[in-house]
Amino acid sequence: MSQTEAGFPADLVSAVIKAYDVRGLVGEQITSDFVQAVGAAFVEALDLREAGSVVIGHDMRDSSPRFADAFAKGVTEHGVDVVMIGLCSTDGLYFASGRLDMPGAMFTASHNPAAYNGIKLCRAGASPVGQDSGLADIADMVVRGVPGYDGPSGSITKREMLEEYADYLLSLVPALQRRLKVVVDAGNGMAGLTVPVVFSKLPAEVIELYFELDGNFPNHEANPIDPQNLVDLQAAVKQHGADIGLAFDGDADRCFVVDERGELVNPSTLTALIASQELQRVPGAPVIHNLITSRAVPEIIAENGGVPVVTRVGHSFIKATMAETGAVFGGEHSGHFYFRDFWRADSGMLAALHVLSSLSANPPGTRLSQTLEPFSRYVLSGEINTEVADQAAATQAVREHFEGREVTFSDLDGLTVDGGTSWVNVRPSNTEPLLRLNVEAPDEQQMAQLREEVLAVYR
Repeated sequence: MSQTEAGFPADLVSAVIKAYDVRGLVGEQITSDFVQAVGAAFVEALDLREAGSVVIGHDMRDSSPRFADAFAKGVTEHGVDVVMIGLCSTDGLYFASGRLDMPGAMFTASHNPAAYNGIKLCRAGASPVGQDSGLADIADMVVRGVPGYDGPSGSITKREMLEEYADYLLSLVPALQRRLKVVVDAGNGMAGLTVPVVFSKLPAEVIELYFELDGNFPNHEANPIDPQNLVDLQAAVKQHGADIGLAFDGDADRCFVVDERGELVNPSTLTALIASQELQRVPGAPVIHNLITSRAVPEIIAENGGVPVVTRVGHSFIKATMAETGAVFGGEHSGHFYFRDFWRADSGMLAALHVLSSLSANPPGTRLSQTLEPFSRYVLSGEINTEVADQAAATQAVREHFEGREVTFSDLDGLTVDGGTSWVNVRPSNTEPLLRLNVEAPDEQQMAQLREEVLAVYR
């Protein structure tokens, strides 16, 4: 039973409840009272009483256990049971949501610094909850105040699911054919919990970096998209003569790969590799890629008998398109990889297992760089962010710069200018006054020339 809860200021709610999740500064923006209200609104706005139960997990941040408890209080006071699975990765929560067929809540701020925390929400079967699929309704209710509920309260039970998670992931990937030496940088995040369990079942020697769970991130931020956070991994791979290096973000839903030379592998290359593996298993299936992935990705999908399907950047678009098309796999340039047989959710661990499986299938002595060479055909700039006062005007300036040339324009996600052998995409950030630039060309010189040409237009 609960009383009607007082609402929270609209400016606070709009700052914290974002397009895909809830995220903000602990104490200043996100408090236990706020989280409890979100839990209650999750039940009421999404009409979850019929679902009966919600599964809740959390990462290693200091505030995560108490926020998980506060959310559970909001849920149970509104008549819905809770299953607490405790410490887990975000893909571990998606596994629980899929396996138990329950809506879920994961307490994490992913790769954000220690001062932040947040919530990733999903419906039963790990179906995403974003602005257009329930998050806006939750935000409105938190502002207005969540209506009271006078029925019986729900119960709370605890369940351990890490072993089930590990066994399920391993069932989705061809077994390793030979022993590999792997360096893993957990960044003091949730891979420090999941990797020992999953890799204990593999023929692999694991060299551990920063496996102690610590939400204060004493060694480096758990954000492998920033090159400075990969330096230790790259050095360790070369020092130990390892076959491969893996870097996970804070909640371990993303994985970045370093080859035996210590060089970062482009996520587009991994997308093409995993697509080719999944198409061996499910011939002729659609495979999703977003606009910013390399042109090599749709080429390789088609060469392997698959159907390439392009979509906008963002997990809600990827997952929706996967559901519509029945796609077996989807990859993003940001290091998110989605799997049909993992409830269309993203899993950094599953992506890593695919790469290890592919490498081990080659004869002993074959290097990762050799394994990946057929999947890397062009040179990508990586994402370049520039602060601009007027995103629309800057985008229009890029369009006008290329008008009159032999190019085609697409407005699917920002502006894409396709010149045949090279392409440019500029798209505005949804949350910051930034314009994001991606460029691809056949070689480094052409890519750099095109990149500087576009940057000069709006810088």
